[in-house]
Amino acid sequence: MAIKLTDVAKKAGVSPTTVSRVINNYGSLSQKTIDKVHAAMKELNYQPNSLARSLQGKNTQLIGLIFPTVANPFFGELVEKLETKFFERGYKSILCDSANNKEKEQAYLNMLAANKVDGIIAGAHNLGIKEYEQVNLPIVSFDRALADSIPIVGGDNYQGGYLATEYLFSQGAKKIGIITGSNASDSPTNNRLHGYRDFLKTKNLTEHVYRFESFEHSMSSSSKIRLKRILEEEDIDSLFCTDDLTAILVYNLCQELQRAIPEELKLIGYDGTRFIRNYFPQLTTIGQPIDELAELLVELLIQRITYPDRQLESAYKLPVKVLSSQTT
Repeated sequence: MAIKLTDVAKKAGVSPTTVSRVINNYGSLSQKTIDKVHAAMKELNYQPNSLARSLQGKNTQLIGLIFPTVANPFFGELVEKLETKFFERGYKSILCDSANNKEKEQAYLNMLAANKVDGIIAGAHNLGIKEYEQVNLPIVSFDRALADSIPIVGGDNYQGGYLATEYLFSQGAKKIGIITGSNASDSPTNNRLHGYRDFLKTKNLTEHVYRFESFEHSMSSSSKIRLKRILEEEDIDSLFCTDDLTAILVYNLCQELQRAIPEELKLIGYDGTRFIRNYFPQLTTIGQPIDELAELLVELLIQRITYPDRQLESAYKLPVKVLSSQTT
């Protein structure tokens, strides 16, 4: 049998109106009364109806998080930090794993809007979702252009691409390749390729760009075959992979091909998550400030929720850095 507000009132020895005022933080109540109501709610495991509160004009204290997949160590760590930081500020999170599926992302976005969440952090990479321009909710984007009115937070992708290429050059590399995505989405992560290209221009070096269509390219069999062909046939002495999982795959393929790293091929990845630093510490990578990114995303979304008319910048970039190790 479902526990009702009147059950809490009876248990706490107060009126139903007092319980409602405690839940909605409304009116003047003694701390003793507030504590009694909270104790009764905990003992009865009573859960206030967030949707009902939203219909009364109250915040639901719910946040939607839309990301491609938490199986990727970068998104997994970022989502973990976001959830923790929101919880510390009194919000609970609803995680929506959109994978590489536009329809799924649209369905989740509509579900979050229907359930009156207070705001959304969106970091998926599906194309052509016009609902972001139409949903009347506070939204902050991670590393993705959603709509002109939605601010973007991310690491400095151009700086990361430039630094990665510059570092490989400083270690003696001259034939520097890059493994990157299709860059079809209007995403700031495309700037990693721009940084790579601009550094090569300063040294009059030839670019070697290898694009892979799928977001999860590092996991598919066909992509592994193509990567192996690149390592066997292309005239390169170094590779910049725009994510760490692909860099690890390249490393493993080099082991299989008996191609020595870094003597025959220098290798650098991108992201520098806790998982990579703990389980693959030999990888040189571009480290993103994941904790700072999460903190900024949380602060900006809460600003949008609390002060909807406050003007925010269109984009926020945090600096990245080279985490040097054995693969270069």
